[in-house]
Amino acid sequence: MERQSRAFSIFVHCAALLLAAVILAPIAWLFIMSISSSTDLSSRPLHWWPDTIDLSRYATLLTSVTNSAGAAFTAALVNSLTVSGLATIAAMAIAVPAAWAVSRTPSVSWSLHAVIATYMLPPVALSVPLYMALAALGLLNSVFGLALIYLTILAPFTTWLLKSGFDSIPREIESAAMMDGARLDQILRLITLPLAAPVLATSALFAFLLAWDEFFYALLFTSDMRAKTLTVAIADLAGGRVSDYGLIATAGVIAALPPVLIGLLMQRALISGLTSGGVKG
Repeated sequence: MERQSRAFSIFVHCAALLLAAVILAPIAWLFIMSISSSTDLSSRPLHWWPDTIDLSRYATLLTSVTNSAGAAFTAALVNSLTVSGLATIAAMAIAVPAAWAVSRTPSVSWSLHAVIATYMLPPVALSVPLYMALAALGLLNSVFGLALIYLTILAPFTTWLLKSGFDSIPREIESAAMMDGARLDQILRLITLPLAAPVLATSALFAFLLAWDEFFYALLFTSDMRAKTLTVAIADLAGGRVSDYGLIATAGVIAALPPVLIGLLMQRALISGLTSGGVKG
């Protein structure tokens, strides 16, 4: 029995190492490309580690010199942070009361299903009406307009996630508070939200990541650096006939840093939020 348990433990660890290698290998190669010279990237056979470490591309992309590639990239970075932050805050403000209402009133759960059905539509199917709406509001090529578009994506998703989290919170706690004279807003603010904090953090993180990685709407509804996001800026780097793959890799590394840092800071809440509701007693 002990031998079988040890063999199973070895198998689990090997599987975990294999999974980590599959996930981390592309990220490691992206970083190696970003610090490799053009000669190393084009050499045959390929160099798995550069002969000399070249950090000049990071300086190129993070500079603020007017009309430079770095100025365009940093502007896109700020736009992505602004759009993703605004869309996430707005989505959470809408999703929290909506998810709580649906969770505590099962008879209206059909409304959430209807909203989720619209989330399943491909973005191209909604592009024309959304474009016309933004044009009518004068919000084309605007970070606020793009955040509004992202809200149509994030609100259904975060509502669905939060509803599952609220379902795992016993209603008896809220009923007891109501019997003690607490108002609905007090119950939500003082009891339900603190208990649902891990799910709130998880929903906010996933909403931010969805907005951060979105490309189609950002490409369609922006035209210059007033609203162009990071995903579109990286695509522009690869748009020429001769592409600097090291520069594109550097842009990818920089673009990955904010989500990674947020994920590390919220790691405990993320794990707790993903597992909440998995076991009911």
